[in-house]
Amino acid sequence: MNTAPATHGAPRETRRETESTTPRKTPGKAALASFLGSTLEYYDFFIYGTAAALVFPHLFFPSADPAIGLIGAFATFGVAYVARPVGGLVMGHFGDKLGRKKILLLTLGIMGLASLGIGFLPTYEQVGVWAPILLVAGRLAQGFSAGAESAGASTLTLEHSPEGRRGFFTSFVMTGYASGMVLATLVFIPVTALPQEAMLSWGWRIPFWLSIVVLAIAYWVRTHLDETPVFEEAQESRQVAPMPLKEVLKFQGPDVLRVVGMSIMSVMQTIFTVFGLAYATSTAGFDRASILTVNAVAIGLSMFAMPLAARLSDRIGRRPLLLTAAFGCSATIFLYFLALSSGNIVLVFLAAFLNMTVLYSGFNGIWPSFFAEQFAAPVRYTGMAMGNQLGLVLAGFAPMIAGMLLTPGVTGWVPVAVFGTACMLVAAASVYYSRETFRTPIEELGAPYLAGTARRTAAEGS
Repeated sequence: MNTAPATHGAPRETRRETESTTPRKTPGKAALASFLGSTLEYYDFFIYGTAAALVFPHLFFPSADPAIGLIGAFATFGVAYVARPVGGLVMGHFGDKLGRKKILLLTLGIMGLASLGIGFLPTYEQVGVWAPILLVAGRLAQGFSAGAESAGASTLTLEHSPEGRRGFFTSFVMTGYASGMVLATLVFIPVTALPQEAMLSWGWRIPFWLSIVVLAIAYWVRTHLDETPVFEEAQESRQVAPMPLKEVLKFQGPDVLRVVGMSIMSVMQTIFTVFGLAYATSTAGFDRASILTVNAVAIGLSMFAMPLAARLSDRIGRRPLLLTAAFGCSATIFLYFLALSSGNIVLVFLAAFLNMTVLYSGFNGIWPSFFAEQFAAPVRYTGMAMGNQLGLVLAGFAPMIAGMLLTPGVTGWVPVAVFGTACMLVAAASVYYSRETFRTPIEELGAPYLAGTARRTAAEGS
C-alpha cells in the first residue's frame, strides 16, 4: 500500500527533505539475501531428503523389510511439511506486525541450528526409540523455520523490487532452491563413495555439520539489509493489520485457497528429487552417484532457467507460464520414469532436463512473485505463508504416498506418475482462477483487501 506523501507542487526544499527520508529500495541486496536464505533452507531440506532415501532407513528405522524402513524415513521427511503451516502462521503474523527483516533473521537461526543438531543425533542402535523421536523433533524445527522462510523472503524481495521487474528479482528466492540442491548433492556424492560402514557411522553427518557455513554467510548478509519501504510506510501511516490472519481470511480467503491449490504443484519436485532417487537406486538399478549427479546438473541448470522464466513473466504475464509448467510437467514425469526403467543414464538426464530444468523452472521461478502479489501489504506475509505452506503438506508426504502407490514390475511407477499428474491439474485450475498481477502497481495488489477495508473505513466514518 503506497502511503508515501505527495511532493508535487511542494517547495523544492520540502521535496528534497521528503525524498531523503523516503525508504530506499535495494532490490539487488534483497535478492542476494533471499538467495542465500533459500540456499540454506533447501540445502538442509535436500540433505535430509537424500539421507532419508539412502541412510536413515538403516540408522533410525531398522526393519526386516527394507520397504517399511524406507516408508518410515519418508514419513519423517513429510513431518516437516506439517510443521511448515504452523511456522508460516506464527512467523507470518509477526512478519506483518514487526517487519520482514527481523523474522527472517530468526528463521535462519532456527533452520541452521536444527540441521546442525540432526548431524549429532545418536542412532537407533545407540539409544533405541529415542533416535527417531529426536530425528522427528529436529525435522519439525526445520519445517517450522522453512514455513516462514520462502514467504518472508518473497515478500521482502517483492517489496524492494522496481515496478516491471518484480518477477525477475523475486525469482532469486527459488534460485536459492537450485543452489541448495546442488550444494547438497555435491556434498553427498563423496559421502556415498565412502565404504558402507564409514558412510553409516560418520560420513552422513558431514553434510549436516556443513550447514553452519551457509548459515553464517546468509545471516551476515541479512543483518546488513534494510526493512522494506512498503512495510515502513505502512507502519508510519498506522496501516499495519492488528490481526493479519483474521484480516486475510475475512477479505482474501479465496486467494489463500487458490495459493493452496497452486502450491500443490510442488509435489512434482519431491517426487522427482526424493522418491525418484530412491526408485532409481533401489528398483531401477542405477548407482547413487550417477543419479545424484543427474539431479544436481538438471536442477543446477534451472538456476539460469528460473530468472529467465521470471523475466519473461514480467513481459507477458505470470499465468501463461505457470499453466505451461503444470501441463508440461504432467506429461514429462511419465518420460522421466520411462527413462529410469530403460536403464539408460543419457535418457534419464534428457528427461530430467526437460521436466525439471525447462518446465518446472517455469513454476519455480514465478510463484514467489505471483503468490505474494495476490495479497495486500498488511497481510502479504501471512496470506502467502498460510496458503503456500498448507499446499506444501501434500508435497511433503508425496514421497511416502508414492512409495505406497508403487507396484511390482517394470511399469510399477505408473500410479506414481498418475498421482503427480492429478496434482498438476489441481494446480493448473488454481492458476487459471487467480488474478493476473504482472502489470498491477504494488500499492494496488490485493484488491479484495483494499476494497474491503475501504468499505469498512467508510462505514465507520458514516
